[in-house]
Amino acid sequence: MAHNQKTITLITLVSLAVMATAATFTNGKKYKNLKVLPQDITEWKLDSIMGAYSKALNVSCDFCHVAPKKDTFSISAVNNQLDFSLDNEMKENARRMMRMTIEINKNYFYFDSIVKPEYLHVVSCNTCHRGNPFPINE
Repeated sequence: MAHNQKTITLITLVSLAVMATAATFTNGKKYKNLKVLPQDITEWKLDSIMGAYSKALNVSCDFCHVAPKKDTFSISAVNNQLDFSLDNEMKENARRMMRMTIEINKNYFYFDSIVKPEYLHVVSCNTCHRGNPFPINE
């Protein structure tokens, strides 16, 4: 009986190890539609960056992100939530702005090679927007 218990315990442990290993391989692409920010970004970092964008433009998430179409069957559509993977014109414009600030920071303020250029924030959305959805030309 003790031999069977050891065998079951060993099989359970091996199964758990295999599942954990498989989970790390499938998490390589955690987000469905990141085109500018790194795929290995943590949820905390992504939320922090999106929060900074929201504050700099004084907008909420639905400024760039849209709800799925009503005729689409998905959990997001049923719950009337935003589907962050969907694209629209405003989101594409935001990506252009993100690329612009990343390039400026990388070319002029990239002094610490440990920090990814995408995470530099010397020049940020707030530099031009200053709490407005669209920058004010002065």
